[in-house]
Amino acid sequence: MIAEAGLAALWIAAALAALQLLLAALALTPGRDALLPSVRPVAIVQGLLTAFSFGTLVLLFLNVDLSVALVAANDHSAKPWLYKFAGTWGNHEGSMLMWVTILGLAGGAVAMFERRLNERTLIATLGAQAAIGLGFYAFLLFASNPFARLDPAPAEGQGLNPLLQDPGLAFHPPTLYIGYVGLSVAFSFAVGALVTRDVGAAFARAMRPWVLGAWIFLTLGITAGSYWAYYELGWGGWWFWDPVENASLMPWLAATALLHSVTVLATRDGLRAWTVMLAVVAFSMSMVGTFLVRSGILTSVHSFAVDPRRGAFILALLAIYIGGALLLFGLRVGTVKEGSQFNAVSREGALVVNNLLLSAILGIVLVGTLYPLGAEAVTGEKLSVGPPYFNAAAGPIALILVVIMAAGPLMRWRRDELKPLAKRLALPILLTALALVAVFVFAPGIRLLPFLGIIVSVGVGAASLAPLWKRNLRRTPMFTYGMVVAHLGIAVSLAGMAAESAFTKETLVAARLGETHRVGPWALRLDGVEPVAGPNWTAIQATITATRGDRPPTVMQPEARMFWTPPTETNEAAIRTTLDGQLYVVVGKADGAGRWQLRLWWKPFVTLIWGGGALIALGGLLSLIGRVRRERRTAERLAWA
Repeated sequence: MIAEAGLAALWIAAALAALQLLLAALALTPGRDALLPSVRPVAIVQGLLTAFSFGTLVLLFLNVDLSVALVAANDHSAKPWLYKFAGTWGNHEGSMLMWVTILGLAGGAVAMFERRLNERTLIATLGAQAAIGLGFYAFLLFASNPFARLDPAPAEGQGLNPLLQDPGLAFHPPTLYIGYVGLSVAFSFAVGALVTRDVGAAFARAMRPWVLGAWIFLTLGITAGSYWAYYELGWGGWWFWDPVENASLMPWLAATALLHSVTVLATRDGLRAWTVMLAVVAFSMSMVGTFLVRSGILTSVHSFAVDPRRGAFILALLAIYIGGALLLFGLRVGTVKEGSQFNAVSREGALVVNNLLLSAILGIVLVGTLYPLGAEAVTGEKLSVGPPYFNAAAGPIALILVVIMAAGPLMRWRRDELKPLAKRLALPILLTALALVAVFVFAPGIRLLPFLGIIVSVGVGAASLAPLWKRNLRRTPMFTYGMVVAHLGIAVSLAGMAAESAFTKETLVAARLGETHRVGPWALRLDGVEPVAGPNWTAIQATITATRGDRPPTVMQPEARMFWTPPTETNEAAIRTTLDGQLYVVVGKADGAGRWQLRLWWKPFVTLIWGGGALIALGGLLSLIGRVRRERRTAERLAWA
């Protein structure tokens, strides 16, 4: 009965979404203002029902209820409980139910807590959110039912993809989905403001926390996913420009542009039309990512669906939502007032240039991701667009972007002058010049992009701290600290990317027991190879002693695993982290002559990539807390006035 209860809750939530859309539409017609208060409770109950439905699916996975087809296909009694729990969304139907659940809860949260918007604009927003939810409810109930029964039930489940049997599964997809759904809320705010012709500072202030929250979770999800792939796949890389990786990067790029644009609108009442358009584009990118993962056109560990009909369903939803929003934008953009003016040399001007560069990078990634798919559909030939294209096309633009990002916070709003700006940038420019000389002297011969990345990261890091110079740090607003930390995180990640690209050392060897091989500053001796067993896998485990100079030796134990449910071979890399980088070791198969394949990497300062990502997310969190606190204090002062 648990499955039936979850399915019933999902049907009722879908019916409430339809009711919410209908009530919102009726309430916005002239003379029916009495219906406005009825929309909020429907949205709240709908969110609770989706949470209940998802909770029942989690319970079915924990109990390994093999009479449910989804559980039988993705669960196994021998799996550790963490993977039974996280396996709930490690598949197509379960992940879509998580999407709908977050969507419903987000709509309920907007209905419950939002008090800054004009009531009619809020109801229009909730109506748009209901329209989005209704399409995904239909997709779940008619094309991807997670509660379908299986008769007769099998004696044992097929198990979860071994590549997903990692703690990263419990963290990476939920954070990405929260980010995606946060962008759906921003999209709904934009549609609501267009419907009521209420695009202004109040609308932006209401939307900004949702954009900021979505951006934080997208940052965490991408950072966690990058590190998960890095240590789990055994390829030694942190980003592969895989189409599904790009599908998460594109919404982040659009959300970054939207975050800066909505800040200008909220604080300076500028960039009105641009902010609305970016809200539509950001959600469009999350829909494109959903289509890529669930259409069956990609073969990837990320790709759950193989039924083209599901892809067609999502493509139809994308066309309806995005096409409808663009049509509405085209019809109403003439009613969007221009907003306040500003000079080209100003903080607003820098943000506009940053947004244009972000949009250019987004276009490059979008074309590089979709062109091979389109070409294959037309010609039948498989094309590969990989790192050479993306690095060469997007890399220089990204460097220009971070340079302007460094200057932007040091500019004044509305209008600035180049000469005073140059004085404020004097120290970062000096440090950049010193970094250029140091890299040229101590690391000659490195490629151009890593060379530029290292020196730019130094200047950006210094400039990111400049807004705190000569300020009373105790009285500095928390959102200013958030901006500083986030921009510093960009500099740290850039330094890590450049160092990893410039200085990584790799060695591929066939080693006998007792032999020593070197990679970078490390000497590694293969001491032994033996079989080991886990809860649902067996493995060949190598024991390697790694030494570096006079430091104490480190024992590393990489594994080549074989899972039996379903049968899959994986590599478990052994990683030794130090302050200046990571030693990364993978063991392969024997060659029949008593030798074992070993892949050895020394990656200087590679951890800065993910440390910078964590700083970026932390900066976003500080900004969110600071903005919420300031708005709460403002509301309290107005209430007492």
